[in-house]
Order: sequence, then structure tokens, then C-alpha cells
Amino acid sequence: MAKADASAQSAVAMPDSYSSDTARAILEQGGNAVDAAIAAQFVLAVTLPEAGNIGGGGFMLIQKDGKGDFIDYRETAPSAAHRDMYLDKKGDVITNKSVYGIHASGVPGSVAGMWLAHQKHGSLKWNTLLTPAVKLAENGFIVHPKLASSIERYITRMAKKEVNINFAEHFALAKANTVFKQPELAATLKRIREQGKAGFYEGKTAKIIADFMDEHGGIITQADLKAYQAKSRTPIKADWNGYEVLTSPPPSSGGIAILQWLKMYELIKPSDKLANNSVSYIHLLAEIGKRVFADRAEYLGDPDFYEVPKTELLAMEYLKERSSTITPDKISNTEDIKPGLYESEQTTHFSIVDKWGNAVANTTTINLGFGSGVVVTGAGFLLNDEMDDFSAKPGVMNVFGAIGGKANEIHPHKRMLSSMTPTILLKDNKVKMVTGSPGGTTIISSVYESILNAVEFNMSAEKTVNSPRFHHQLWPKNVIRYHPGLDKQVINALEKMGYSLDERRFGDMHVIINNNGKLDAASEASGRGKAVVF
Repeated sequence: MAKADASAQSAVAMPDSYSSDTARAILEQGGNAVDAAIAAQFVLAVTLPEAGNIGGGGFMLIQKDGKGDFIDYRETAPSAAHRDMYLDKKGDVITNKSVYGIHASGVPGSVAGMWLAHQKHGSLKWNTLLTPAVKLAENGFIVHPKLASSIERYITRMAKKEVNINFAEHFALAKANTVFKQPELAATLKRIREQGKAGFYEGKTAKIIADFMDEHGGIITQADLKAYQAKSRTPIKADWNGYEVLTSPPPSSGGIAILQWLKMYELIKPSDKLANNSVSYIHLLAEIGKRVFADRAEYLGDPDFYEVPKTELLAMEYLKERSSTITPDKISNTEDIKPGLYESEQTTHFSIVDKWGNAVANTTTINLGFGSGVVVTGAGFLLNDEMDDFSAKPGVMNVFGAIGGKANEIHPHKRMLSSMTPTILLKDNKVKMVTGSPGGTTIISSVYESILNAVEFNMSAEKTVNSPRFHHQLWPKNVIRYHPGLDKQVINALEKMGYSLDERRFGDMHVIINNNGKLDAASEASGRGKAVVF
């Protein structure tokens, strides 16, 4: 590892204060960015139950010692899963079966992902990195009012839906500004601390999970858990506008999508620079989005099961042809936008840069807020509802409105397609920006817009994360979702063009920008994140 300058800065941009303080402490102990990321990941499993997890999965993008790595710890379908498992006898999708309850979960990948990251890149001892999470679960943490409010709303909503979950039994006592302890989760984390990956996928924890599944009609077995493997993949690296974009390969759809978005924007933007969040700017990016999401539905899936045409989708000739039908003042017909080749939102993200210039962009999820709503009794953690990210039936939307096809159909041990897009921007192979966001399919929009904000519009980290964002994904037809704060005249002009505008906040960005050696970090103001440069 390169020697650090004594005055070199580090930075963390985290979804809550506990993960932020932990990551900083690990860096100050001499740990690297990956050590800090592992410690933060386990802390978030305690203090951010909406999305932080050991019962879910995610992607960790790493730039270390001048080289990129991508840790894929996405969940997999259990061995008993099959293509039509969420369809009724008529072949129709059964409402909510892939979203809530025991049948919604894939085999968790988070612990294996952190273990692989540590084996490859960690410098501090594994038990050192687990101890902060163990203490917070055992001794308790003070519940943030926003978390208490989320828990209360979720319990009320689930009661109205009459879904069969045990969430309230475990989280109803988490009240604002009080100490909340999780002894079962603490015991599970201790086994992971002492036994590493085997402390989750084998032995007592694995038996608790499998017995719980068996008791409630679930299909994840001890064999499924033991067979799970996180994977180290080669990140996608592409030139753009004088920078190198290091981003997420399949089974993320996001890396290819943001590169298509950024490159097509470069091809069609007018010579006179467009104003940020102007009518023309939003329209052009929305039109690109239609084409990006049509390709996503057709060509993106788990590369271990389906040959994703990465090179073809990012070829400049293809992107020129793809963007040639975009006009600056007219909406293209949604039904005419087809794939171009021939043939939770309650996720969470964090960004870290250490004093050696290494960086981690980590996005992790249990899919919807609080996942499946099911806590593994005896182990104390929430199960994901990632099976909804498969295509339950070709042409049918999932809970995020994303349409899937054969490339993303359910198959045993297959990873479901994801929009998670941890991304690092490089200049001369040195970190310029670390970015990412939660938000289901809106993740892709948050990430490419953050890059444009920082580079095209030279925004600070704080302005980058808080500038109003917008999102369009082909379907629902001509709908642009946008943050509060978008200019009213812009909204009116877009509506006159034929767009429907939907004001709903999405994402929770945590970004670090390197401005000529000076780090600038920010967490989105609407969340409960904490960013620090030190």
C-alpha cells in the first residue's frame, strides 16, 4: 500500500451517525477504506433496520492501490425456487407473495460479501471490525425520531394489508430517543465475530434460519446457506468526458445504464450548455431514460446464467443510433421504444475515502423498507424481499414499476437483477468522486445526475446531494418523478409537452468529491446521514 501523507485527508459519508462514527474510528485506528466499510455495514444491520442488514445483500465497489474490484454479495434464489413460483393456477402473479412474508426472501449475501472483502483487502482483524456492531446490539442505541416514525408507519401499514409477518413483535418497542437493545441480533453478530463467514452460513445460526423457514413454510435450507458464495467481479471501466467511470457490472443493471445515460447525453446535448434542471435538460435525460430502461428489461440479468451483451450496449455506434431519434422539443412514443440490439427503495449507500486515496462505494439492501417484514426468531435479523427483483412473469412490473424478461427470470441459485450502482469517478486513475444512492430503479437516475452535478455543473458535495433530482424509466408512460424544489415554470412547461409530473422524494445520497486533493463530503439533508472530512 502506498505511504500516506501525514496531512492526507479521509472522508466518510454515511446513512446515520453510528455508521459514520464507526467508520471514522476504524480509519483513525489505521484501518483502510475496506475495513471501515465492513465495520459500517455491520453497524447498519443494528441501527438502520430499514435497509442495513445481515439478511440481505449488495455490491461493494473498491478502488485500492490503483486497482478496481467489485464484491458481488447479491442474494440468490433458493434451490427450491422456480420460474413460476409466484404465479397462480391461471398464470397470473399472486399479489404481494414476492414482497412480504416468508416466501419473499433470497439467500442472504451480506456476511459472505464482507468476509470476501476482508479476505482480499482488509488490514485490521475481523473481530475488531465486528465489535462496534456487537456493542450497539447488546447495549442498545438511541433511536432516531425518523427511525421511530418509519417503524410506526410500517406497523400501521402492514396491519392494514393483513400480511403474515412478525415485525411488530421485534420492533414495536423502538421509540424515539430511547435505548433499543437487540439481544438475539447481538448473539448472532457474536457468532459471526468469532467464526467469520461460517458463523452465519453454518452451525447454530444456519440451523436457526433453516428451522424458522421450515416452521413457517419457507424454502431456504441449511444447504442453500452453506452453498452461498459472494463473488469478486471485474468492475466496468469506461472513459467519459475526460474521466474514467468505475462502476457496477451485472447483476447490477445500473453500471451499464448510467454509462448509456452519460454517453448519450454527451452525444446529443447542444453546444450551448444546458442549465441544470431546465426543461430541455430534463426532457433530454428523460428521453435517454426511455431507451436505457427498454434495454434494461431485455438484456440485463445474472451473468452466471445469461450472457449480457455489455460491449454491444456501450458501443458508441449503437449509442449514436439509439439517441438519433431523440428530438429536443417532442416526447417520443413510449410504445415505440423497444430494446435496441438485434437478437426499496429502502436500500442504503455509503462512501469512504481513506488517507491512502483508496475508496469504497457500497450499496446494500433488503429491498423494500424493512424487507419482507419477517424477523428470524432466535437470530434477530430481518429477511430481505429480494425475490421481487426477479421477473415473476415477462412483461409484468415489479413493485418498482420495472418490467423484466427472460434474462431475469427465476432460477435456483441465480442472482436477481439489481439497480444498485455504487460508482467511483477517476481522473488519471485517482479518485475524483465516490457516489451511490438507494431508491430502487431511481438509483440509476440519482447516480448519473450526481456525476453531472459534480462535473458538468461543478457543484459542491452538499449541493450535489441536495439539488432536486428527477427520474423517468419508460413506464409508467411519460411520468417524470421529481424532488420538491423543482422550478414551477419548468414543471408547467414539461406538463405542456405532455409529461405527467409526480412529486415524490427518492434516494438518500452520500457523496465524496476530491477537488484537487481536498476532500468534500455530504449526506442528503432529508435523511439522517452524517458526512465527515478529517
